[in-house]
Amino acid sequence: MSGPVIDLCVVLFREDGRVLLGERRNTGFQDGRYAIPGGGLEPGESIPQGAARELYEEVGVTVDPGTLHCAHVTHHRNAHGVTRIGFFFTAPTWEGTPVNREPHLCARLTWEDPDDLPENTIPFAADVIARIRAGERFSVHGWD
Repeated sequence: MSGPVIDLCVVLFREDGRVLLGERRNTGFQDGRYAIPGGGLEPGESIPQGAARELYEEVGVTVDPGTLHCAHVTHHRNAHGVTRIGFFFTAPTWEGTPVNREPHLCARLTWEDPDDLPENTIPFAADVIARIRAGERFSVHGWD
């Protein structure tokens, strides 16, 4: 039995309140739907270091891992019993302008109104964004 996958995501909010999303493609999971930039923890890195690395790899912006705010943690179990623990950070500041650095996995980036997310936003991502905005720090999914 192996442990859960550790997911790391950074939710970027612009000054006007819009949130950055990427449209997935060629990933084999939820392709054609919008998601929060992120990926998995790699050996030898701390969770904030991994989140900062993933953000840079996917959208080309740099954040100091020490400034990331852990806004939400979720423990998820899918229909096959696979578990994941997701750490969702917000970044008060970042350097650079977001660009799609993984066009083979992301069709495009878009800034969206979190009160009116596209219909094809992954429900789990929309839920986490709403929970972060509501100040909820922890949730579980798929354990019912």
